[in-house]
Amino acid sequence: MVALAVAVAFLVLVTGASSASAETSGSGKQVYVVYMGSSVHEEAEVTSSLNHEVLATVHSGSLDAARESIVYSYKHAFRGFSAKLTAEQAAALAGREDVVKVFKSEVRHLHTTRSWQFLGLPMSEMGGIPHSSRHHKVILGVFDTGIWPESESFNDYKMPPIPSRWKGGCMEGENFTRKMCNRKLIGAKYYLKGMEEQVGPMVSRREGGSDVRSARDTMGHGTHTASTAAGRLVKNMNLRGLASGRARGGAPRARIAVYKVCWSPGCFDADLLAAFDDAIKDGVDVISLSLGPDAPQNDYFMDAISIGSFHAFRRGISVVGSVGNNGPSDSSATNVAPWLLTVASTSIDRDFSSSIILGNGIHLEGESLAMEQMKAKAELVYGAEVGAASFTTQQSSSCTNGSLDARHVRGKVVVCRHPQDVEESKLGKSKVVQAAGGVGMILVDELDRAMGVSFVVAGAIVGNKGGQTILSYLNSTRNPTALITPPKTVVGVRPAPAVSVFSSRGPNTITPDVLKPDIAAPGLNILAAWSPMNMEIDYNIVSGTSMAAPHIAGVALLLKASNPTWSPAAIKSAMMTTAVSRDNENKVIKSMPSGKMANAFEIGGGQVHPRKAQNPGLVYDSDATDILKFLCGSGYDSSTLQLITGDKRSACPSSAPVPADLNYPAITLSRVSPAGTRSVMRSVTNVGLQNIVYHARVKAPIGVEVKVVPNRLAFTHYGQTLSFIVKFKVLKAEDDYVFGSLTWVDGGRHRKVTIPLVLNTVSED
Repeated sequence: MVALAVAVAFLVLVTGASSASAETSGSGKQVYVVYMGSSVHEEAEVTSSLNHEVLATVHSGSLDAARESIVYSYKHAFRGFSAKLTAEQAAALAGREDVVKVFKSEVRHLHTTRSWQFLGLPMSEMGGIPHSSRHHKVILGVFDTGIWPESESFNDYKMPPIPSRWKGGCMEGENFTRKMCNRKLIGAKYYLKGMEEQVGPMVSRREGGSDVRSARDTMGHGTHTASTAAGRLVKNMNLRGLASGRARGGAPRARIAVYKVCWSPGCFDADLLAAFDDAIKDGVDVISLSLGPDAPQNDYFMDAISIGSFHAFRRGISVVGSVGNNGPSDSSATNVAPWLLTVASTSIDRDFSSSIILGNGIHLEGESLAMEQMKAKAELVYGAEVGAASFTTQQSSSCTNGSLDARHVRGKVVVCRHPQDVEESKLGKSKVVQAAGGVGMILVDELDRAMGVSFVVAGAIVGNKGGQTILSYLNSTRNPTALITPPKTVVGVRPAPAVSVFSSRGPNTITPDVLKPDIAAPGLNILAAWSPMNMEIDYNIVSGTSMAAPHIAGVALLLKASNPTWSPAAIKSAMMTTAVSRDNENKVIKSMPSGKMANAFEIGGGQVHPRKAQNPGLVYDSDATDILKFLCGSGYDSSTLQLITGDKRSACPSSAPVPADLNYPAITLSRVSPAGTRSVMRSVTNVGLQNIVYHARVKAPIGVEVKVVPNRLAFTHYGQTLSFIVKFKVLKAEDDYVFGSLTWVDGGRHRKVTIPLVLNTVSED
């Protein structure tokens, strides 16, 4: 079952979240996706009829039965359908020559005032942003939990008319009318057929559920991601006084179109593909989605996001996805298709700190967003020592549900632990303390000590060192006490950025010779708009790679507005090759919790630098033809290629290039030994000045000799493409991955175009 970790302030890193069953209740059938590639008729309804005819073949030729079983017919950007099928029917359809893949529709779960300023963009809608007059021409598609249209982040004050090329619209629904769309929020649609077929009818809030049958956001996640990427300027955004200041999204004048694909049970493949089919037709320029499959990821064409983003890429649409929240484990990266722009999470230079004042006068600082206040010092107890009957010491020390004895907790501050293997949320632990009558909680969590949580009692998070100090004090006195002060905003924190603990890491589990993640952006403690239907607040501070992805989507919008002809690959390259690898202390970015130097499996090309990305000098470009060659080199045959493209002329060459030869803004070799020399070709296109010369500079990985041929590239005009070869010779194998970089530096040293070099050097082939 595919699942993602939820990453919101009140459900921070709930890994292994419960997932809905894919079974269709009582029917013995399941919802399957039947993907048929790009053979789309000019008339969408003709394609839909053809889909019904294919489906009828497993219903004894009955078109009526086919129509009854179908969930969606995909007919705009690609061909296929989702339907309720038995395993035998699915197998029969999978055996057809005109079908690429058949797979079960799986369920997926969701993965600031200062973040954009920290990235170097001014806190205004216009000032200092190149070509700001064009930003209203680009359109962002957000695949998430919907939107709160009344938020100030989505007002259309002084926005010009909607671009005439826009083909989307606003769907009426529960508590949502077409009039709620405007010149900023130009589209709003919702998709729940797949969800309802798999888990049963949606239970609305009026019936005691948590959803509404419309594009309105009841969870807050979708509103948060949309405003992070493209929200308007808000003069006083804050969470109950914290992080107060002016805030905006990355591309505040860009248009927003919302595609609600996520509900309380999750986000379902069948619905996701329907949203992709519509968004591509509607005319979006960038798609942002903060969700994805668990690692190890499946075949590219048995994954809804990979399929949808592939067809978006072919239409010139950049798709930005989160890498996942299963860090710091290696090989945990998701959304690993090379045509996706995959984003890791980092911190910014801001903390939310509460003081913990012990009875012996010691002051400790902990991370917190708790708004409850303690009036005076209270007795301090350890959860393990105030456990309820029938619970183990380990359970009560972790403050699991019901594990605390109210007789010994009432009116006290409880010390709780958060073991790495515990799936309960930090917020949930504070609710356990509250239910037992506690007035405060100190949570010991070494991994995520930097993450703020909106505890329901006065509370703060400390690491192991702070926890040892507190427990030592508690055990050294008969009457231990503690006071937890309300949190305060601390700006200018050093070092920053650092890689977030929860951010998933590479290498790529499908194609190890393609780097993932691609880029890093702020994802820790990010403030943005929220749905007041959740927690009765208009803005919230949230953490996760879900928050990092819309930062990159915002930059992609800026680049698309400035360079309308750039491909998704060029936009990706512009960000990756200009990203920074040093923090605000001018030291190499660190990876948490280890504190070691971050590598390309943690931050890709580095932390995004929006201003530098506007003028990258050179780009590593690729198009749909290059991706098809990549697929050939990855084991897909010509017949599959023809179905995917809808072009009978598509064919794999007799000698297909290996995946590492894709013109990617990184060189990754998953296995290189001292036997012989390994060569890789790359091409760069000049998008800067004419008559300019670049020279190669190499930081070789440990134990590897690197030569660039030629090591000098002379460009005479804009748009010129030149190629070079990078030769690798392993001098000493490390039997592990080693990291370096290749930088092209122009003659005036104004531009540096850098890509990672990642090699797994092994002693033997």
